[in-house]
Amino acid sequence: METPGPVNPDLVYSLRRVTERAACAAFNWIGRGDADDGGRAALDAMRAAIAEIDIDARVVIGEATAGEAPQPQRGEHLGSPGAAFKADIAVDPVEGTSYLVRGLTNALSVLAVAPRGAMMNPGPAFYMEKFVASAPARGKIDPAWSTSKKLEELAGILNKDISDLTVFVLEKPRHRALVNEILAAGARVAMYPAGDVAGALMAAVPGSSIDALMGTGGTPEGVMSACAVRAIGGEFLARLDPQLQTETQAVNDAGIDTQRWFERDELITSDDVFFCATGITTGLMLEGVEKSKTHYKLQTMMITGASGERQIMTSYLPIERLASVAARDVA
Repeated sequence: METPGPVNPDLVYSLRRVTERAACAAFNWIGRGDADDGGRAALDAMRAAIAEIDIDARVVIGEATAGEAPQPQRGEHLGSPGAAFKADIAVDPVEGTSYLVRGLTNALSVLAVAPRGAMMNPGPAFYMEKFVASAPARGKIDPAWSTSKKLEELAGILNKDISDLTVFVLEKPRHRALVNEILAAGARVAMYPAGDVAGALMAAVPGSSIDALMGTGGTPEGVMSACAVRAIGGEFLARLDPQLQTETQAVNDAGIDTQRWFERDELITSDDVFFCATGITTGLMLEGVEKSKTHYKLQTMMITGASGERQIMTSYLPIERLASVAARDVA
């Protein structure tokens, strides 16, 4: 890891403006069926907001797959060149694109920041299998175990009956066998078509309605979630799991071991991390954007790794001020 320069814990308050502006931009596309335009508007707003922050950030994960909203490019520099804090950044202007275009719940705007070199670069892998749980499970779950064994152990760790466990799983055809295994073990399944950042955070936060996240989702979402989970002390295990033929070929050509499970602290090697997520549509974790004649009302989760502090902030952003900022950026 490179020497990152001074890390100010208050940076999280500046970073939340980035996800807030992206969420406002995406709000106008809720239920309009166009992921590309909504995602591009959110990405443009995110880039402009980061440019105002004293941080020299390098994008570690970018290049969206087909059908996903636009993303920044891997290696792209955001923020202020020459700023003292050299950072890695992972962003998703619209996490849960299918929620956005269908006007459903759980769409978020998300970013994670770590000191330069501290964030895993997954190369050409777009998909990652994940296991996430709260702090009591740290180091106690072997990812090689069967689904039933993992859930039996987790139930004991959490002092619950296995029938009281709820596991977040993305509602995808690739998870049919996993869902059957979870149900056969006696646990409940909470299935959503997207939104595994929210699912991972819920799994990592003690006392939430979700006890674990299992299954394969996006690699960008995985790396961002790992930042947040490390900051709050939860367990995060991951294995690169390509799903597309072109992705599989690229991963093989890069010599990446897809059988290896990475531990949380291999994915993110520093505690000096920051995580922000702003709700676009109301979901498991956050309220969505509300717009009045004069203001946007937003709710953002902010996590600071150095302190382990987790906050949820409600903000009221004047529409007139946002419009003036947008006009200045265009000019």
